[in-house]
Amino acid sequence: MPFFIIAGAVNAALAVAFGAFGAHALKEKLSEHYLAVWETAVQYQMFHAIGLLVVGILMSPSLMGSSTQLTWAGYLLLAGIIIFSGSLYVLSLSGIGILGAITPIGGVAFIVGWIMLIIAAIKFGK
Repeated sequence: MPFFIIAGAVNAALAVAFGAFGAHALKEKLSEHYLAVWETAVQYQMFHAIGLLVVGILMSPSLMGSSTQLTWAGYLLLAGIIIFSGSLYVLSLSGIGILGAITPIGGVAFIVGWIMLIIAAIKFGK
């Protein structure tokens, strides 16, 4: 089952839905600051949903195939979406500032996920 392709497509669809929700339903309810935080969450979710799609496609046997590094890349990008974007969504809606302390953990997951993709590409090229 192409898990990362499905996860990427689901997250891309959710990013579009959350973006529309923010633009229409939250526009009058959130301050400019929290609306910008919401938009950042949407953007990062979409960027990394595309990353998940790429990982899933690269795992195809006709391309790079499955590897430990690609698997880690996919799970780390997914974890990053949940932690980074998820904490920003909740922060925007709740105003609970401590959630901002959780967000960088998701950012680190994004960075390490992209590094794992780099390592997978280097190993594949050898």
